[in-house]
Amino acid sequence: MVSRSVKIENNVGLHARPATYFIQKTNSYQSSIWIECEGGRVNAKSLLGVLSLGINQGMEIKLIADGDDEEDAVSGLAALIERGFSE
Repeated sequence: MVSRSVKIENNVGLHARPATYFIQKTNSYQSSIWIECEGGRVNAKSLLGVLSLGINQGMEIKLIADGDDEEDAVSGLAALIERGFSE
């Protein structure tokens, strides 16, 4: 199991379009992936779950992955967030 904390820097947080990009990237990995934020933990492959956290600009989230490609998953998703959700 691998985890990493990342700060959300883009203007709209993890809502609508950025969340869709995030889910698409998350589903490209085989590992089980979760997001933790302010006491909540959801499946990072679930759009409704991710949106339910209400993640806004400036918030810190924790990415957690468990599986064969867990390290690639966490570093790839963290990089996506750090780029402001642009490929």
